[in-house]
Amino acid sequence: MQTDNDLQAKIDAVADEILRSERVVVFTGAGVSTESGIPDFRSPGGIWTRFDPDDFTIQKFLSSESSRRKQWQVLREGGLFGTVEPNPAHYAIAKLESLGKLDCVITQNIDNLHQRAGNSPDRVFELHGNMQWVVCLNCGKRYETGEIMELLKKGVDIPHCEACKGILKPDVVFFGEPLPFQTLNAAIEHSKQCDLFISIGSSLVVTPAAYMPAYALEGGAKLAIINIGDTPFDSRAHIRIEGKAGEIMPPITERVSRRLCA
Repeated sequence: MQTDNDLQAKIDAVADEILRSERVVVFTGAGVSTESGIPDFRSPGGIWTRFDPDDFTIQKFLSSESSRRKQWQVLREGGLFGTVEPNPAHYAIAKLESLGKLDCVITQNIDNLHQRAGNSPDRVFELHGNMQWVVCLNCGKRYETGEIMELLKKGVDIPHCEACKGILKPDVVFFGEPLPFQTLNAAIEHSKQCDLFISIGSSLVVTPAAYMPAYALEGGAKLAIINIGDTPFDSRAHIRIEGKAGEIMPPITERVSRRLCA
């Protein structure tokens, strides 16, 4: 069992590693977003306990109007269209950047909250896309999600492009769809070249995103894991903290800030 003294020692240890490191990569998963009130699709009570994920492939989205209708319903009900705010973990990660101790953020999340908390967009690599945009698959016109949400609220069940009547799709990665090539490659390179990789709020089982800590370890980096629940990389982690991102990251960043400013 992790005692409070153990926890504080581990928090200190992560802060020490950040201070010693030149290239710190932070990797975030659903456990960071859930603390802002966004449901975890895969957890008990999540979307996939009420809907079959096999119905939500890119192939079905493109080929079936009824599938598109169902997918827009799920996206509308999933909480990603609602008003959510960054939580203390997001702000703590952004503070690391302002302190000059963050190379980049690699995230599985699609909520844009790292940018809203203050991370530079060019330092955030979104492996699964960004829910803030909807794109026409025919002409490429982009819409802010808020525009499409207004249509859904008015009873439109399948929105179409106003310019060409083409199929609209949230700018996120669907099942069966490859991750964005340039973003994935950049994430891999940053992972390989870092000297400290901090995984926060991820079960590290969804691939290929979950390969990132392996790339970091192979490159000689140290690995810190902050998560509720086990991950396949726990035995390889140099520091493993059981806990919520929003409770663990702020004191880590505070320790880093205090020592940098001492």
